[in-house]
Amino acid sequence: SDGLKLTSDTSGEIQLQSAGTTIATVDSTGITMASGKLIASTGPAFRATADGSAQTISASTYTKILYPTEVFDTNSDYDAATSVFTPTVAGYYQVSGNIYIAGSQSRTILALFKNGALYNYMSDTSVAMTNFTNSGSDLVEMNGTTDNIAVYVYTSQTSIGGPATRLWFSAHLARVA
Repeated sequence: SDGLKLTSDTSGEIQLQSAGTTIATVDSTGITMASGKLIASTGPAFRATADGSAQTISASTYTKILYPTEVFDTNSDYDAATSVFTPTVAGYYQVSGNIYIAGSQSRTILALFKNGALYNYMSDTSVAMTNFTNSGSDLVEMNGTTDNIAVYVYTSQTSIGGPATRLWFSAHLARVA
């Protein structure tokens, strides 16, 4: 038969096979995929954008960026009202964010806050610029219960804004803990 087949031996190892080819092996250490075979992640993922209106921010202080429009949220872990992501699966998350700032400034920091405190800079632009986007990403370990993340900005400007293509925040589970 060419269908899926489970085989086991006295060592406790189980193999998943299709058409006589091993796809994965399960043993006491976990699941090992055969070369060239992938296991798809079903963990949380989201993408949120700005709604096109300007957001007033405080100059020269860290201010949370609002991303009120959910594009998708596979596990309902993103709160659009607060722009905070609290994943319900423990693991390592790839997090990305982007902002757009109109006007001139000499330094802009795009920062990731974890549990309400500065976690890491995703980007730090220390040159005078006018009307620009600033983006960055990071890999963050999250406990799957109380850990949460949000994107903040530090700039001399008092407003950020622009279309959804210029202001976005996203994350996905890269690997379970």
